[in-house]
Order: sequence, then structure tokens, then C-alpha cells
Amino acid sequence: MSDLFAATAAPSDYDASHIEVLEGLEPVRRRPGMYIGGTDERALHHLAAEVLDNSMDEAVAGHASRIEVTLEADGSLTISDNGRGIPVDPHPRFPDKSALEVIMTMLHSGGKFSGKAYATSGGLHGVGISVVNALSSDMSVEVARNREVFSQRFSRGHAMTKLEKIGTAPNRRGTTIRFLPDTQIFGEEARFRASRLYKLARSKAYLFGGVEIRWKAAPALLDGDTPETAVFQFPGGLADHLRERLGDREMVTPELFSGRADLADNKGAVEWACAWPHYGEGAASFYCNTIPTPDGGTHETGLRTALTRGLRNFATLTGNKKAGELSGEDVFTGAEIMLSLFIREPQFQSQTKDRLTSPEATRLVENAIKDHFDHWLTGSGERGKALLAFVVERMEDRLRRRAELMVKRKTATSKRNLRLPGKLTDCARGDSAGTELFIVEGDSAGGSAKHARDRNTQAILPIRGKILNVASANAAKIGANNEVADIIQALGCGTRGNYSPAALRYDRIVIMTDADVDGAHIATLLMTFFFREMSGLVRDGRLYLALPPLYRLAAGGIVAYARDDAHREELLRTTFAGRTKIETGRFKGLGEMSPQQLRETTMDPARRTMLRVTMPDGVDEKAAVADLVERLMGRNPEHRFAFIQAHADAVDAEALDA
Repeated sequence: MSDLFAATAAPSDYDASHIEVLEGLEPVRRRPGMYIGGTDERALHHLAAEVLDNSMDEAVAGHASRIEVTLEADGSLTISDNGRGIPVDPHPRFPDKSALEVIMTMLHSGGKFSGKAYATSGGLHGVGISVVNALSSDMSVEVARNREVFSQRFSRGHAMTKLEKIGTAPNRRGTTIRFLPDTQIFGEEARFRASRLYKLARSKAYLFGGVEIRWKAAPALLDGDTPETAVFQFPGGLADHLRERLGDREMVTPELFSGRADLADNKGAVEWACAWPHYGEGAASFYCNTIPTPDGGTHETGLRTALTRGLRNFATLTGNKKAGELSGEDVFTGAEIMLSLFIREPQFQSQTKDRLTSPEATRLVENAIKDHFDHWLTGSGERGKALLAFVVERMEDRLRRRAELMVKRKTATSKRNLRLPGKLTDCARGDSAGTELFIVEGDSAGGSAKHARDRNTQAILPIRGKILNVASANAAKIGANNEVADIIQALGCGTRGNYSPAALRYDRIVIMTDADVDGAHIATLLMTFFFREMSGLVRDGRLYLALPPLYRLAAGGIVAYARDDAHREELLRTTFAGRTKIETGRFKGLGEMSPQQLRETTMDPARRTMLRVTMPDGVDEKAAVADLVERLMGRNPEHRFAFIQAHADAVDAEALDA
């Protein structure tokens, strides 16, 4: 025992000299993840949000009407407003420094602690702008205040110059901040993305109708279809934003449920916009004091409670007895929800403010919205009944799936002993770690895959032809489809709101179809299924596409496989260069490949190549993907026809001839 203790005890030379005291903004540079959540692209753009939030606080407080966001040619970002301007007079506690320098170089300094300068604000911890300074290699601040203009430069948390008066400006006021993220923190390749900043600026304008946000970017830094200049001002607020996000999708009720209301006891205000599309996974966006809270929180709970109780009361009023077990999950499933709360001194789960934890927000939001929702439901009886019927259908689907899951649990003694589809050839490993389920088209391909697999970790589930297109089918039709039911049963993790990552029976799900047009169509139908019914599985990075070869090339003892025509031509130019007699074989399908060929080209982890299917992070990007799936796979054929017309010019004429 004494030997063990001696081996694990602290070194004998550990003394007071080993205790470090980090001063100023050095803690931020040592551990940036504690303040902005990491050093990746998301964290980099969090710096832009911190600076923009300060300007938005000025606008919401009624002191600014215009904000300008400019992505400069050198990669720096400039954000300016016409607010009151950061104070520049000497700070009472630090008379040798201006208030501006204190704010920029000291953590937990700012004008939002007491509530005297701002009734509501996004920044409350006093670390936002100083963190941006700490993580920027170059930062300059210009303040127009009391008809005078002042300037000061900073770098990596330190003041490089003293505060200087650089001129007069009788008709100008506000703050301008330009900063360049530090490559020592974010890496040499770190760059602001114009498209991401553009969406950030536009989303802020939707959150407060009283502000005009002007966008400008250097032409060389534009990406995608991001415009060089734009002006955002949306008096309609969230309702305008949601209408744009919905596009021409068909709604359960033509009218949005939207509005704005003051909170009780003058504690702030809340704005909301809700819609229920007939099809699509839906998306929810929550904000507090213009700060995105992607993980929701207590304000989300208030809205969920108001909508759920409102529908239950409406069901009682109209004599609908089916709604007895209605839950917030049923109301939110498939819905497009936007909620923006303005409240004094909100509490967040972390410095990145991903989740609101203010306890009183639940009651305040529920009380502010519930009467409006009751009036909206009863104001048009048909509208209320249509929404209630839609939500009850979601409830029945949830209850049915829960009952199926309970039956599975009762008839199983372990995760591997669940009742499974008869066509499934399961793997031998008892837990899910390292296991794979290959979904293949047809029994012939399934037979080859069974012989090619690693029996310990790889399972095979053959499906017959093209599965149901879930984007154009209702819940009853989806539930009655045998192929869909087999997939759901084999995975064991539930669907939609009942999806449970812990119950997933396999580590990876691999779609393995023929390398032709029909195979691509089947893969598309399967990806649509997973996107609609098990989006969490896709979001967790567990869905893959196998890349089986289309050609086998052989010459002089050399054998190579090509996944498509372009790859074949590349192999002819490289691997088989100079050879005159090359034997070329084309696989008509997976079933024509021998188990050995299938294993070495497509299923062996040591030699194969697969594509991972991923989901975007941002709310707007997720909504764009959902909209694309709806247009291409939904019930309306006109949307597909319009897409084909719009992209017809991009189709290679040679590909059509082939």
C-alpha cells in the first residue's frame, strides 16, 4: 500500500512557485473555450456576434437606429452604430485609464450590471468585448461622443496606444469597432465567412424592427450567393422572418400565429411566430435579448405550455375527446417556431448563452401568450379545428410508436434479443460499438453482402426495390409500409420525437446501392427517410453511403476498380498508362459482384471509401435543407419541375448521351 501511495503522490518539488496567477485577459488566451466555446469556425464567428450584440443592445434601448457590418478586404470585420458611444472619460476606480480602455482590457466590466444604462441587454457578464479584444491580433475602436471623435488601438488584450482625440464631428455619434481574429488562436486558415456574417446580420434585423442594418463585404471575400451590399429592416419582425423561411410550403392553417406582447409588471416583452406545415421536420429558433439560444430554455417551456394548454382547452370547447394525452412534443413536432424574449437580467447556462435558465421566464412567456393563442384558435373555428386535428394525428402517431416500443421491451431480455425483421442477418457482437448495418437493395445483393461481411460486426438488411417516399406520405401510410417498418425495427431507436440514440443497435448505418441511376434513387429515398424520421441519427454522423465500383479494369496482373466513368478514365491515364490490352468489365449491380470483390472494394474498413451524410449546424441552413427535401421529394410535382428547369443548363450533354 505504501509503495502505491508513493507512486501516485505529488512530486516533492511541488511548491508555491508552481502556482500561476493569470492577470488581465491572459485567462481568455489560455482557455478560449471557456469563453467562446472553442477555437473552431463557430467560435470564430461568435466574436462577430459579441460585437454586434453590443450595437443591438443600443438599438433595443432606443439609442441607435442604424448598424453597419462590413467585412473588409484584409479579412477584418468592422461593426459601427449610431448609438451613444462608449464612455471615454476617466474611470472613477482607475483614474489613469479611460472607461473605454477599462471595458476593452478588463473582464467583468461594462454598463449592463446595474440595469441603469440598459433595461434589457444581451451582454450581462461583462466579458464579451474584452474577450474579442483578447482573441484579436489587431483591434481599433473609434468613438464619436459629445461632438468629438476618439480612437484607441489594441492587440491581444493590451492597449497599444493611449486614447487619442482625432477630431470633431458635430453631426456624428456612436461606436466603430474593427478587429482581426488572431491566427495564433484560430489557426492560419481561419477566416470569416461572408455568407455566415450576412445571415447573422439579417437575423438580428428580424429580431428588432426598429433598427436598420447595413451589410457590405469586399467582393473578393464573397461566397455562395451572398450579395456585396444589402440593407435589412423588417417592421414585421419574426413574422416576416418566418414567412421568408416557409416560402411556398403548404400550411395546416394559412395564417401564422404571431404577435408581440408586453410582459407583466413591465419586465420586458415577448414576440413570437408559429406555423404548422403539412410536411417537413420543422425547426425552432429561440432568442433572448436578440441572443440566439439554440438549446431553448425556460422561455421555450413557457411557449410550449401556452400552446399545449390552449389546444387542450380548445379540444374541450369543441368536444374533441381524443386530445386527452396531448403533449408539447405533439404541438412542436413538425412546427416552425420562432420566439424572441426581452427580459431584464436573464440567466444563461454558460457564457456562450446557448440556453436560457431564468426561472421566471416560463411563467412570464406563458401568461403573455396564452390569451392571444386562445383568441387565435376561437377566432376562426375551422382554423382551430384544422390545427387540432393535425396535432392529434401527431399525438396518435407518438402513442402508437410508444406502444410498439413497450412491446419490444417486454419481449426482450437484452438489446440484442429484440424481435427483429426476418430478412435481417444480424452481427454477432452483443453491444453496438463498432457495428454496422448495411441496407442493400434486393435479395441478390443481400446474398453477396452476407458472404462478404465481417460476421462479428456487420449486419445486412436487404430491402425490396424502391422504398416508400416518406416526404409525400402521411403517418398512417408510413406506419403500414413493410420496408420502412423493417428498418425501424432493425435499428430499435424509434423515430421523430421518440428517437433515442442510446437505443440505436448499430454504430453506423450504411446505405449500399448499385452504382447506377436506380441505385442513386433508392439511396435518395433512404436519405429522405432518415432525414424525416431519424434526423438525430444523421445529425450524430451515423449515416453513410457506400461507394461500390462500377467498373473492373485488369491488365498484366494489375486489377483496379473505378467508381464511375471519370474515375475509369483517370485510371486509364495513370495506373494503366502505356498498356494496350486492358480488360474492362462493368458491374450491372451489387449482386453480380463476387463476395470477395464486394468485400475488398466496398465493405472492408481497411480498404473501402464511404461518404458520411451530415446535417448543417445553423438554424437557417437546417431550414434550407428541409425546404430542399420538401421541394424535391414532397407531394408537389411543380416544385420538382421548377428545379429541373432551373438546373437544366448544368447537366452535361455527354452524360445525357451516355
